This record gives sequence, structure tokens and C-alpha cells, in this order.
Amino acid sequence: MKWVQKTFQELTKEELYEILQVRVAVFVVEQECPYPEVDGRDEECLHIWLEDEGKLAAYCRIVPPADGEEYYSIGRVLVMEEYRGGGYAREVMNKAIEVLHTGYKVDHIWLHGQEHLRHFYGSFGFKEVSEVYLEDGIPHVDMLMDVQ
Repeated sequence: MKWVQKTFQELTKEELYEILQVRVAVFVVEQECPYPEVDGRDEECLHIWLEDEGKLAAYCRIVPPADGEEYYSIGRVLVMEEYRGGGYAREVMNKAIEVLHTGYKVDHIWLHGQEHLRHFYGSFGFKEVSEVYLEDGIPHVDMLMDVQ
């Protein structure tokens, strides 16, 4: 297995297609949540994935702060079904945190986590900074990590 990280501009058409296909399969189809997965933010993100013999096994993206936001965030964290239970979610989160801390030199990392994963994200040091709220019909909570 190997790590890959690319900006949107560095992605091949095939890589972009696979990323979007996988995200739709997990976040729209599997979670039965019809929402606009292609959200207009991918062009400004760094895309990180773990590849197994050319196949995407786990993925996330680093999202820069939008207007009015202070912090970079980690988003679209996923592990393909056949790789679940192997610790790859932890690996992809550790990789994203490392990239943000050492590469981007950030002091804080933001994420909008699904509520049922708040203890998982908490295990990395993320603290809940909002009440649970519905986003696209799924309970979420905002979390912030101090990486200083």
C-alpha cells in the first residue's frame, strides 16, 4: 500500500473520477443521503488517499478555510467497505493531521464530524465545539483540535 497526495490540478482524470465515484458510493448511496456530494470545494483541496495495488482504500481531503472561517479542516474521510476494520480510518486521519501540522504549519484543525464518530475523532484530540445538528439529514458535530 502507498500514500498519495495531490492537489486538484495534479489529479489525473481517472483519479478524480475514482475519488468522486467512491465518495458518492459511500456518502450518498451507502448512507442513503441524497445531497450534492460535488460541493465546489475540491479544486482548492489537497486530496490524500491510501492506495492498494492501484485501488483507493481510504481517502480524505484537506480543505482550506473559506471566507469567514479560521481553520483548515479534514473532510470526506472514508474507508472502502472491503478495507474497514483494518485501522485505515486511523491511518488516514493520522496522515491528514501530520500533513496539516508539518506541511501547512497549522495550530488548529477543524472538522464537521458525523455524530456517531465523535469519540473516534476525540481519540485524536478533537474537542466538540457545537451541539449536535442535522446536516443533510445526518447528525453532525463541529470539532476542533489544538495541534500546538
